[in-house]
Amino acid sequence: KSLFDILLELYTEHGFYHEKLISLTKEGKSGSEEIEKMMENLRADSPKELFGIQVQEVRDYLNQSGENLITKEKFQLDLPQSNVLQFLTVDGDIISARPSGTEPKIKFYCSVKNKLDTIENYSKVLGELENKIKGIMQDIIKE
Repeated sequence: KSLFDILLELYTEHGFYHEKLISLTKEGKSGSEEIEKMMENLRADSPKELFGIQVQEVRDYLNQSGENLITKEKFQLDLPQSNVLQFLTVDGDIISARPSGTEPKIKFYCSVKNKLDTIENYSKVLGELENKIKGIMQDIIKE
């Protein structure tokens, strides 16, 4: 058995997790302002759904706060302060948004998951997860 075969077995047992980094670069000073505005908008009006999946929790590492959108419970984060927003869905997906401090760039770290019933369905489920990331990003970027 190869390492990949063992990984596929783990996916069928524990769920198929897929990560992707998406970088969005804008041009010049107006680009930096655009990205700053994007973060302000995400903070002020966090998405309630991403790709039709309910957002359960929002974490704001700049303001050291979080909120469970289902229970409306607010909480403090005890982690280093950073200009990062995180959105956690009821499906267990995690999307993190972090702008660059030096360039007109923002990075989105996407971690999505799904069930993998059989190893033979790997390519199909990978395609579904890639599609899920595209849909989530369309909801976040709204361009």
